[in-house]
Amino acid sequence: MKKCTYSTEREVIVAQAISPVATELRLLDAGDLISLLRLECYSSLADLVSSAAELYFHPGTVSFGAGGDYKLEWGGQPEVVLDLEIKPRGVSVYARLTIADEKAGLEIDHISFQDPSEDPQDNTAFLAQSLQESKFVRMSATQ
Repeated sequence: MKKCTYSTEREVIVAQAISPVATELRLLDAGDLISLLRLECYSSLADLVSSAAELYFHPGTVSFGAGGDYKLEWGGQPEVVLDLEIKPRGVSVYARLTIADEKAGLEIDHISFQDPSEDPQDNTAFLAQSLQESKFVRMSATQ
C-alpha cells in the first residue's frame, strides 16, 4: 500500500487491536509455522489463526489471508509473516503480521471502507470504532 499521512495511524490502531492475537500466535513453535508455510498447509494455518482470534474477536473478524513468508537463517532468529484479513463491520483490512522471538509487527497492504467518508480522519475513527465493536467484551464478576 502506498503510505500516506494517515497510514501509520491506522496501522497503529489495527496493531493494537490484534496484539492479543499476535501474542497467542507467538506461543506456537516457529518451526511448526514455517513448516506449514513451506508445505502450503494453508487450511491448518487458517485454523491456527482462527483459534487465536476467536478468544478476542467475533467470528470472522480476523482470519488467515492468502499466504505468508518466513526468514530462517543459520545465525539468526526465525521470523514468520502471515497474511491476515481483518474484517470488522464496514471495513476490510489486508495486512501482514510479522512475528518473531520477542516482537510482532503489522503492515497494512490494503484497506477498504464499505461506505467511505470524504474525510480520512472520519474513516480512521470509524476503523477504530469498528474494531472495538468487534471485540468480545469481558464482564467483571461484579457486573
